[in-house]
Amino acid sequence: MSTHAYIKLVPASKKKTITLEEVKELFHTYQQLMKKTGEQLGWGFENASFPYQIVEADGNGQWFYLKGTNDRYHSIIIGVGQEKTEDDETSFIQVTLPNNATHGDKGKANEFCKFLAKQLEGELHLFNGRIMYYYKR
Repeated sequence: MSTHAYIKLVPASKKKTITLEEVKELFHTYQQLMKKTGEQLGWGFENASFPYQIVEADGNGQWFYLKGTNDRYHSIIIGVGQEKTEDDETSFIQVTLPNNATHGDKGKANEFCKFLAKQLEGELHLFNGRIMYYYKR
């Protein structure tokens, strides 16, 4: 059974809405940060920290997936959407681990979720149901 995590953009977040292109830019930022870390360590850390390639899907601009580049990682699905609340609409990023995801995928998905939530100062709903707050309260 697939599992989901959500990064919700609350009123205290840096952004109120987000597009799929902006999420991809955040992943490119993550890759650049890991590349700089690898340069400081003298090791190709970017390959170990992001063992995926971004694959465009025919999801009407609503989702894409990360395809693993080695046998320890399979795939992670990333999507964006909005949910209606009583007063407003809340934008969110959904991270899905499909049925064939590995333990490595789950570890990387948690890491990516925390990075995205921290960058956007959002509210992270983890795969296990717990909530982490990255915005000022």
